[in-house]
Amino acid sequence: MRSAVVLGGSMAGMLAARALTEFADVVTVVERDVLPEGPEPRKNLPQAQHVHLLWSGGASAMEELVPGVTGLLRDAGANRLPLTTDMVALSPQGWYRRWSESHYMVLSSRDLLDATLRARILDDERIKLVERTEVLGLQGTVEAVVGVRVRGHDGAERTLPAGLVVDATGRASRASEWLAALGLPAPQQRQVNSGLAYASRLYRAPDTARHGFPVLNVQAAPRGGGPGRAGILMPIEEGRWQVTLTGTRGGEPTPHESDFERFATEELRHPVIGEFLAGAEPLSGVAFTRSTSNRRYYYERSRSWPDGFTVIGDALAAYNPIYGHGMSVAAQSAVALRDTIRGRGWGTPGLARALQKTVARPVNAAWDLATGQDVFYPGATESGPTLRDRILAAYVNRLLLTATGNGRIARRFTDVSSLERGAHVLLAPSVLLAAVVGPLKPQLTEPPLTAEERKAAVPLG
Repeated sequence: MRSAVVLGGSMAGMLAARALTEFADVVTVVERDVLPEGPEPRKNLPQAQHVHLLWSGGASAMEELVPGVTGLLRDAGANRLPLTTDMVALSPQGWYRRWSESHYMVLSSRDLLDATLRARILDDERIKLVERTEVLGLQGTVEAVVGVRVRGHDGAERTLPAGLVVDATGRASRASEWLAALGLPAPQQRQVNSGLAYASRLYRAPDTARHGFPVLNVQAAPRGGGPGRAGILMPIEEGRWQVTLTGTRGGEPTPHESDFERFATEELRHPVIGEFLAGAEPLSGVAFTRSTSNRRYYYERSRSWPDGFTVIGDALAAYNPIYGHGMSVAAQSAVALRDTIRGRGWGTPGLARALQKTVARPVNAAWDLATGQDVFYPGATESGPTLRDRILAAYVNRLLLTATGNGRIARRFTDVSSLERGAHVLLAPSVLLAAVVGPLKPQLTEPPLTAEERKAAVPLG
């Protein structure tokens, strides 16, 4: 009987388990906590209290693995917003126009998204969830992993045999330690830490803004020489707004309720978010988090890699969450996992190495998008931006400026940010030429809100 073990009941873990049901008779998901049955907070997932979005590239991958899940999300109250039609965004180079739809975002609380996906996946009798169980290490040798050693809540230890073990334990992953215990060398890794702190709060939207309201996004300017402050207001289920405010070293928001709206109004590059919060009702306190660094393990570059083991999700690469790519990359990596096993065959020699290289590909675009900005904040890395970082940033900044007045270039950006296409589309000859020409329309001086949308704002000052 073919068996697989997935470590971690995270979104990445659930999607990986779903992908593996095509090949394994039994897929065991090992989770250290007890997962909630409905859309409730999950233990040891503090980031769930902050804004989350599922880009269309991730939604498509998720739908491929779990057909009908996006419809279930919409039925449960999640919003589908077209890009950039329903996004009011201030980029480092100016306001974007609200061009006709190119791609889309699915917006909801993380609790609703997790619960909807989890219920659909665990309904499969081939997937067995083992909760309150700690992973002790891998069973095997430098050549092959054949299972995983675990300890249950009763203190009993046992080994779960598996033809494939997938680590999806997130930022807390101990995969490098487990591999070292087998005798394998430490992997290459890189960390880019902008020192970002982020504070979030839930609001009840005013009656005039409970349906059809756009995302408000005031982005930071990483190359401004000082702290980067940003904010995003996102309409989620039940007529609520989830608002996240962020700041890098020296410009952090605070966890105090009394300071939340002041920061949104006075510290961001434009007070538009604060103007809308002034007319909204707070529904929660302020959730505050500092663990936001970009950290990546380059397991795919390891000279030696055992058969039977793969690392995905945040255990492989974790991003500054302000860019919103973690869930989408997890979905695309799970599809890559499935497709690679289809192509090479279950249990074939070298499959795990091929899997590790394949699941790293969706990581690349998200990693470059996040670190390409964060690396410019003081103290983000020991050595500062590389020459490559500076050249790419200069080009991207020119494209951002062009996108404020050129709908075709704005669409190319959403191609990449939504993870629908790779960053190579930004190097096409027509895009290079457009960058030389610059924006075709004058820059906007105010946020592009409709008269109806403005009714929910309270003028400040």
